[in-house]
Amino acid sequence: MSEDALSSTLSGALVALVTWLDEENVPNAIIGGVGVSLAAQPRFTQDIDAVLWIDSGQWEALIESAVEHGFSLRERDAIAFARRVRVLLLKHEDSGVEIDLSLGALPFERELIDRAEFFVVHAVTVKVATPEDLIVTKAVAQRAKDIVDIETILNVREDLDLSRVRSWVRQFADALETPEIFDTLERLLLRKQKLKRRKPRR
Repeated sequence: MSEDALSSTLSGALVALVTWLDEENVPNAIIGGVGVSLAAQPRFTQDIDAVLWIDSGQWEALIESAVEHGFSLRERDAIAFARRVRVLLLKHEDSGVEIDLSLGALPFERELIDRAEFFVVHAVTVKVATPEDLIVTKAVAQRAKDIVDIETILNVREDLDLSRVRSWVRQFADALETPEIFDTLERLLLRKQKLKRRKPRR
């Protein structure tokens, strides 16, 4: 996919975000709807989600830097909010695009960033979570649109490492004591297999 997968407003905010994080040497990867649009198939989305890997002692400096680079805070006490839910809520002032930055702490989040694929948007290199890792994040979230995104990725991307997907989703399901997370994934994978068998061979 290319930058054509995103609106000019969204791509402008994405470039600003990635440029800022790279200048601050903060490891990051794009997830969410933008991630699906770039890694699989364009879909409507109005915000940007990313995972960062940064020590909590650097959060305050990162927030100060964000403001200097044209981002505003969506929470008055951003540090307290980040400590509570490990998310930094920003808005890109020039475009008005809202940005949710997950402050990674789990081994999966570190791997997600390290394994990310590279895309070029307006001459800027953007790291996007792999299709497998996008599926894991979507499986855990379990919203209706996340299920649709999983189906989209399964339909568009071939040669997926489904053993990795199953392993991480099972771990999250066990940790969260929500077996339905893994059950839903298995239903989607089974549906995909059935549809694949029905396709006529050329």
